[in-house]
Amino acid sequence: RRKKARTAFSNDQIQKLEKRFREQKYLAASERSELADKLHLSDQQVKTWFQNRRMKEKRQQTNKE
Repeated sequence: RRKKARTAFSNDQIQKLEKRFREQKYLAASERSELADKLHLSDQQVKTWFQNRRMKEKRQQTNKE
């Protein structure tokens, strides 16, 4: 089975994802679906983006200390 190609998010999508992330670090399934529809992405892509973004923030916190 081939690995899925990396998703290239548009600047607009990133901007909207980041804005939502600042408001809310975790999304419920229904919120995720809604956001995915709005951004023309799949649920899985939004889920993964939020997971990665939380990890990025955690890494940045660790590096600051």
